Amino acid sequence: MVQLARKGRLHPAVGAARVSVARALNDVLGQGTVLASGRKGSASSPQKIEDTGNTEQKPLVLVGLSGGSDSLALASVAAHFVRRGEIQVGAVVVDHQLQEGSAEVAQKAADQARELGLSPVLVETVTVDASSGGPEMAARIARYGAFERAVSATDARAVLLAHTLDDQAETVLLGLARGSGTRSLAGIPRIRTEDGVTYLRPLLDHTRAEIQDICAAEDLEPWNDPTNTDESLMRARVRHRIMPYLEENLGGAVATSLARTAAIIGPDSEFLEASARKALAQVCLEKTTLTSANGRNITSVEELLQIPENARETHEIAVILDRQALAELHPAMRRRVLALAVTEAGGETPGFERLSALDDFALTCAKGGPVQMAGHVAAYKTRPPVQSAGSTGREKGKGFSATGILVLMSRTEPTTHGAS
Repeated sequence: MVQLARKGRLHPAVGAARVSVARALNDVLGQGTVLASGRKGSASSPQKIEDTGNTEQKPLVLVGLSGGSDSLALASVAAHFVRRGEIQVGAVVVDHQLQEGSAEVAQKAADQARELGLSPVLVETVTVDASSGGPEMAARIARYGAFERAVSATDARAVLLAHTLDDQAETVLLGLARGSGTRSLAGIPRIRTEDGVTYLRPLLDHTRAEIQDICAAEDLEPWNDPTNTDESLMRARVRHRIMPYLEENLGGAVATSLARTAAIIGPDSEFLEASARKALAQVCLEKTTLTSANGRNITSVEELLQIPENARETHEIAVILDRQALAELHPAMRRRVLALAVTEAGGETPGFERLSALDDFALTCAKGGPVQMAGHVAAYKTRPPVQSAGSTGREKGKGFSATGILVLMSRTEPTTHGAS
């Protein structure tokens, strides 16, 4: 099934993919953990890792496997490192139950993983909640929940996903069409830790055509997902209509150029995100550091900060910001800090219009609010006679009666829509 004990040279697409997967694995497991080629230990005598009887010290990673060409090619490439005896590679197959015969498709993918020498192989059956932001997002939420359970059950170090250069290009193009910022134009990250799980995408430099070459060279029989050609889905329309049109009318290599855009913007976006988190910590005020500036004995933080009584009934204080320090930040940094503050308060990442409204609101010291944000977060400005004890690094005894504070509050009571 794979190029084991083959005659002739290794297919270039397979060799290149092995190099990419090795690089990704070493980034997480430690440099030199795996080698794309050459001899290491007893690698010259290929065998399944479970046959060695010495698996305790070998790290385990899982391949997210659908049985389609991309993930099956990735599983085949990852199996190379199992045969070398360097790591353990398992697979997690997610049955979304969205198509007739999905259980049989999942079982076949699991069988293919075992034939490749992967172990353990888990099949996770999930129920997709169609109300969770559209069918594609709902399926993603269910799928990543299955990945989390698989990692928890196996103590795997990472999950390998088979997104390709073409997937990256489509993601960037969709971001451009929506008028997105650097987070979206950075595309699909090569490595990301989400809810405690590390995801690796080692094939982002490899085209869909190269993946097909790997499947042919390794004698793989992938499943053809009908949703990939269902043009009622936006991504399928981009893949089959928009990208071919752009390639034809703008010249070749449009996908490569779009993916290059993500490669350029990605590190910039990561740097800005890290800088914004530091800036948020600098402008954030802790409840325990705030005291009355006029000596009044007030035990309630809400009363101390002069939060309107009607807001206190349904919301609780989540984030408190030094409004002046926030306003003095560069606009690009300030907007990122505000977006982070909203998510820290339990809200959704704000879109351009809502974030612009919150930014404008934060620039003046006049009392006001609420400014409503998605995710049941409300923003208020007050000018309370309070001072900071300076424990967060600002000037000790700084008062806010003149400059004001920005308070983000999260809902504690569900919205009532009338009697049932």
